[in-house]
Amino acid sequence: MKKLYNSLFLNDNLFYGIIFIAVLFVAGFFIPLFFSLGQVLLFSLLVVTFIDILLIYSLKKGIHIERFLPERLSNGDNNKISILLKSSYKFNIHSIIIEELPFQFQKINFYFKQVLKPNKENKIKYNLTPKKRGVYDFGHINIYISSPLRLATRKYILGEEKKLKCYPSFLKLKEFDIKAVSNDLNTYGNKKIRRIGHSLEFEQIKEYVSGDDIRSLNWKATAKRNQLMVNQYVEEKSQPVYSIIDKGRPMQMHFNNLSLLDYAINATLAVSNIILRKQDKAGMLTFSKKLENIIVAEQRNSQMNLISEALYNVKTNFLEADYSLLYATIKRKITSRSLLILYTNFETLDALKRQLPYLRAIAKNHLLLVVFFQNTELNTIVEQKSSSVEDVYNKIIAEKFMYEKKQIANELKKYGIQSVLTKPENLTGNTINKYLDLKSRGLF
Repeated sequence: MKKLYNSLFLNDNLFYGIIFIAVLFVAGFFIPLFFSLGQVLLFSLLVVTFIDILLIYSLKKGIHIERFLPERLSNGDNNKISILLKSSYKFNIHSIIIEELPFQFQKINFYFKQVLKPNKENKIKYNLTPKKRGVYDFGHINIYISSPLRLATRKYILGEEKKLKCYPSFLKLKEFDIKAVSNDLNTYGNKKIRRIGHSLEFEQIKEYVSGDDIRSLNWKATAKRNQLMVNQYVEEKSQPVYSIIDKGRPMQMHFNNLSLLDYAINATLAVSNIILRKQDKAGMLTFSKKLENIIVAEQRNSQMNLISEALYNVKTNFLEADYSLLYATIKRKITSRSLLILYTNFETLDALKRQLPYLRAIAKNHLLLVVFFQNTELNTIVEQKSSSVEDVYNKIIAEKFMYEKKQIANELKKYGIQSVLTKPENLTGNTINKYLDLKSRGLF
């Protein structure tokens, strides 16, 4: 067609103008029809939307919800939480459930999509892993529902606001209980829990039966009775054991989203539980520039509650710990020989030597166990392959710091001070293991 117009010497603008006028001329016949059809469709949409609104607003309270929270949260562990939903509508409901989680979790878009069937319960389960102790505020549960038509949405604000305290890790206490009382070698990860040996407290001589320790054979009694006789021992009980937590600046270092202070607090709770199970007395205190949270070592039913309440809100104050104050307080308040488990962290040998006179003075009257930490990030640097001069330099420095940690342990051993050098994640198991070992050897 364009060729025809070109042959008639018509320019392009005139050609496109004629096409546009022709389109308008044809559309003029159909515009009234389209307008009428649009009016019908719009009216139909409004009617259906109105019906949809009536459906979802037909019940005053069409959704019932219940949130099941634990009585308290366990720091560093998976805490199970569930939501129970039930719809009173007579048709399927499409819903979006938005939880108002405590700000500590930093989860904004935390929601679930569910199709709720008539008069049937839906259960939503999820886990929360807190990384800090303290108070956690749970808000309401916001539910947006729509009918199968999905044209309108209704919002419900349900569920009660609730405050939960987050305590040191207590969910794993039963696991450590089982491993501590077992007669066989068991493991928790890579941490062996040793069998309790007999202590120095003699009870009686009895006839040998299968399973008795042959090292306990009493040869004089065996010769007199003409049959195998063994010495029977019982564990020494009611020995005071104190967990001492350094709240100073070095304990603020984080590994796997938990500070060294939190690892020490979790270990203190688990070790205290084992101490009480072994019929010893458990106590604790925290210190930095001043001593706080002092709980006298006792063996009573409420002791674990006292320790747990004291630990749940302990925080660092970013100051250097005063070991002279610790020594003076121990000398004044802990008069009987006790096992003192000191959770701290020495990064360099010089840092240890500044506090060593006080540690040696404490170790004269008590059995002192210093628990400090390996820097697992240094292990990662050492294990990596070097691809540049800077990597080689970093690797050498990391190896130097790792070697210095071992020197710290040797320095403590030289003065008769027990020590545990452990990865943060292995702290609890290794500390329990050391306590059981010291107890079986009758060192306190």
